[in-house]
Amino acid sequence: MTRGGRTKDRETGPERRCIATGAVRPRAALIRFVIAPDGTVTPDVDARLPGRGIWVSAERAALDRAIKRKLFARAARQNVQVPENLPVLVDDLLRRRVLDTLSLARKGGLAVAGFEKVRDLAQRGDMAVLLQAADGSTRGKTKLQPPPGDGAFIGHLSASELGLAFGRERVIHSALRAGGLTTRVVEEAARLAALRGQNGASVAGEEKTDA
Repeated sequence: MTRGGRTKDRETGPERRCIATGAVRPRAALIRFVIAPDGTVTPDVDARLPGRGIWVSAERAALDRAIKRKLFARAARQNVQVPENLPVLVDDLLRRRVLDTLSLARKGGLAVAGFEKVRDLAQRGDMAVLLQAADGSTRGKTKLQPPPGDGAFIGHLSASELGLAFGRERVIHSALRAGGLTTRVVEEAARLAALRGQNGASVAGEEKTDA
């Protein structure tokens, strides 16, 4: 992420080939899988587990294709067991990664929640990324606007999901200052959005009385 809050070119950095589409893409746009000792296909969203990595684009269609056409077994060159709920499992792991990183950003002073705090951050020119709950009311949609640039808005998380990152029941409006953790939140949120078939491009707002 640049000083203005925009993400760096996602085409730079290590690249891997998706087994479902054949496309070569940056690692940040794919999900790594490994084969456990018992032959189970295991998602490795942190890309840290031992073993040969098998990469799939962070898109539901690509994951479904890999499962349906038995591409994990072909890539691993062995019989494998694919969990019936693999897409749900991947979604849950990516969701946790996004929220855990957002929580770290909050603890590091990079993230704020609540309409007033977000508005103040924007007015000072310190807002790098605006996050608004997908299930929030549209009444406040035009009251808060994200800064310009790719990755400056995240709108596919629910109010309860955002609440988990801030230790609250629900959060409608939140924002991030520029920083290393902010870049990670944007990248992880982009993977989750792609897996869910969402782009987070439409702002979902809420009245300012909500957190």
